[in-house]
Amino acid sequence: MAMTDAEIIESFKQAGALLNGHFQLRSKKHSDYFFQAALVFRNPLLGERLCATLAERIKDAGIEAETVISPAVGGLIVGQEVARALRINAIFADKENDQLVLKRGFSIRKGEKIIVAEDVVTEGGRVKQTIDLVKSLGGEVVAVAIITDRSAGKVSFDGIPFFSLIKLDLPTWLPEECPLCKAGKSIETPGSGAKS
Repeated sequence: MAMTDAEIIESFKQAGALLNGHFQLRSKKHSDYFFQAALVFRNPLLGERLCATLAERIKDAGIEAETVISPAVGGLIVGQEVARALRINAIFADKENDQLVLKRGFSIRKGEKIIVAEDVVTEGGRVKQTIDLVKSLGGEVVAVAIITDRSAGKVSFDGIPFFSLIKLDLPTWLPEECPLCKAGKSIETPGSGAKS
C-alpha cells in the first residue's frame, strides 16, 4: 500500500535520518544537513513500503522496464526493493577507481529498458555515471528513481523521467564559502564512504 507524503516525512523523522551538523557531501559541497538514508532502511518493512510507493509512481506514469540498476553502495537496497515491487530484475554497479563498472556476471542487453535507482541525490553525479554506464553498454534508461532529492527539484537527467519520494531544499555551499567552516566548526563526511 502506497504511503502518503505525510507518512513518508514522518517515517524519515522517526528513523532519525535527517542529521544536523556540518557535513561534506559526495559532491564536495558543505551543508548543515545530511540525509542518512541507511537509517531509514534499518527497518526492512519500512524500506519495502517506501520503495513500493516509489515503484507505484513509476507504474502510474506508464513506464515499463526490464531491470533496475543502482550504484553501490547507497542505492543497493533501493534498487532491490524497487525491482521487487515492479517484479523485474535488479543489478548493481561496483565502484572501481571512482568509476562505475558491471561485475559479478551482470550484463545489459542492447535496447534493454533500465531504471536507475539511488537513495539520495544532491547534484546527481553518481546517477549520471550510472546512466552513462547503461548507455555505453547499449541499454536505454527509461526512468530515475530516488528516495530523497535534496536538490529540491533542481537536478535533472537530460529529459529522463525522474521520480523521488521527497524533495528537500537544504542549503549547500562551496567549501570556500561555507559559513560553518568560517565559524571553525568541525566537519563530518558521512555516507557510504565514511569510516565508523
